[in-house]
Amino acid sequence: MNKSISILAGTISFALFLISLIGIAGPQEDTAKFQQYFFNRFPNVPKSEFINGSYAIDKIGRENWEAIEEFPPYELLVDIGKELWETPFANGKTYTSCFPEGPAQRKNYPYWDNKRNMVVTMELAINDCRIANGEKPLKYGKGQLAQISAYMSFASRGQTIKVPLPNSPKALAAYEDGKQFWLQRRGQLNFSCANCHAQNAGRRLRSNILSPAIGHATSFPVYRSKWGNLGTLHRRFSGCNAQVRAKPFKLQGEKYRNLEYFLTIMANGLTFNGPSSRP
Repeated sequence: MNKSISILAGTISFALFLISLIGIAGPQEDTAKFQQYFFNRFPNVPKSEFINGSYAIDKIGRENWEAIEEFPPYELLVDIGKELWETPFANGKTYTSCFPEGPAQRKNYPYWDNKRNMVVTMELAINDCRIANGEKPLKYGKGQLAQISAYMSFASRGQTIKVPLPNSPKALAAYEDGKQFWLQRRGQLNFSCANCHAQNAGRRLRSNILSPAIGHATSFPVYRSKWGNLGTLHRRFSGCNAQVRAKPFKLQGEKYRNLEYFLTIMANGLTFNGPSSRP
C-alpha cells in the first residue's frame, strides 16, 4: 500500500513538474522549478552532489566509481588532449590564438552568438578555431576532439556554471527549442528525456540507475566502459535517441546544441567536473 502511494505521489509530482515547464514563465523560473524538482525527489542529496550523476544517489555504485576515479581511465587521454592543444597548426599558431584565456574555458560555453544567431558550444568552438587557422575540422563525438575537450574540461574543473539567460527573441527561441526537445516523446518506445531522467530518475534500467537530469551538462566528456573511450555530450544525446529507437540528429547540429543550451542553463549554480567515467 505504501509503495502504491509513493508511486502515485511521484506520478503527480512529475505531472505538476511537466505542467510548470510547459508554461511560458521563462528560463529563470524554469531553472528554479527544474532544480527544485530534483531537490524534492532526492532530499538527502546536497545540491553540489548532482554533478556526479547517478553516483549522487547510488551509494554502492559510488564506492566503485570513486575507486576507478583514483586511477581514471581517461587520464592518458587528457594528457593527449594537452599535447594536441599545445601542438602548433601549420601556420605556427595554437588553440591559444582562439582561446586567449587558456584551456580553462568551460565556464564560457555554451553561449548564444548574436552575430551568428546560434548556440555555440565548446566543441564547436574548437573546430571553429581549427578552420580559422586553415586546419580541417575534427570529427565530433570522440577521438581527438573529445580528447581536447577533455583537457579543457579538466582545466576547468570547479568553475561555476553561469550561462547567461537568453536576452533576445532568437536566443529565447533556441532555449525553448531545447526545452521542447527534452520534453518531447520520440522513437518507437515513445520516451522523452524527461521520462527517463526526471520521472524515473533513480530507478534501474537493466543494470544501470537512471541519472537525474540536473547534472547532465556538468561532467562531459566522459569515458564510458561501454564505449572503451571518451565521448562528448552530443555523442550521449545520439546514443539516447538510438536507445528509444529514434533517429539520432547530427552531432553539433542545431537540435543538440539547443538541447545542451537548455540543460546547461538548468544546471546554473552547479560546477563543472569533467571529464568523468561512467559504465
